Amino acid sequence: MHPFEYAAPATVDDALGLLVEHGAEAKVLAGGQSLVPILNYRLAKPRIVVDINDLPLAAIRVEDGRLTLGALVRHHHLEESADVARHCPVLTEAAGLVGNVRVRSLGTLGGSVAHADPAAELPLALVALGARIGVRSARGRRTIEARGFFTGFLSTALAPDELLTEVEVPVMRGAGSAIEEVARRAGDFALVAALAVVGLDRRGRVETARLAFAGVGPTPARVVAAEEALVGQEPSADRLAHAAALAAEGLDPQSDPFASAAYRRLLARVLARRALTRAVVRAMGVL
Repeated sequence: MHPFEYAAPATVDDALGLLVEHGAEAKVLAGGQSLVPILNYRLAKPRIVVDINDLPLAAIRVEDGRLTLGALVRHHHLEESADVARHCPVLTEAAGLVGNVRVRSLGTLGGSVAHADPAAELPLALVALGARIGVRSARGRRTIEARGFFTGFLSTALAPDELLTEVEVPVMRGAGSAIEEVARRAGDFALVAALAVVGLDRRGRVETARLAFAGVGPTPARVVAAEEALVGQEPSADRLAHAAALAAEGLDPQSDPFASAAYRRLLARVLARRALTRAVVRAMGVL
């Protein structure tokens, strides 16, 4: 491992000061599940590692129709929180697919989002749900829509002097949701994952729909054309299958040593149909 300095600031302002001082030569340590392997393989050689675990960034609260999650909320907190399960159950479901028990005990929401692996479940969920990501720097605060936060493979809109501090997710009212994935082994990053959110009107027709994928490109991808094909329609099996096929056609996955592009597109179609079907069944239960 490349030698580096270590700092454990006591306040957010202290952490921001270190990021201003060191810029791109600083790396932030939260749960360490992404950073430590990168350091071990010398894929990053920071001058300083800024440990933010002592900062007050682990709160979960619900207010004004939004679920606000601190950057240091651990994956297992997402699994176990009654507020998350009540107001955004698909986050609970997605968190349960992350890694293994050890990873979920240490890994953080902010770390997963900032790492921006395109096959990760939590960035996928934030894009699908229309989340907003709060960041701070010595220059002030700003909020970034999740769809614009992920800019490429392992890259985000986060500036070197900015710290991801919280995530805001709209409370899910009257909608059903589901996530489906295929991985080589349990706990691995998904080869492909699909997440669906469906809201029904009083007639049982689709009022709102969201469909997003992980593992099919450099960032999580929503397929708006498939969503629009569902709105106003009865969620029949044929209609859901059509939307899933439309979504798969709109993706441009690449081949790699683990799966061909054609196989990823097939998985996208199958998983989208399954996720949409489960989301509709759950939506019917809250009508």
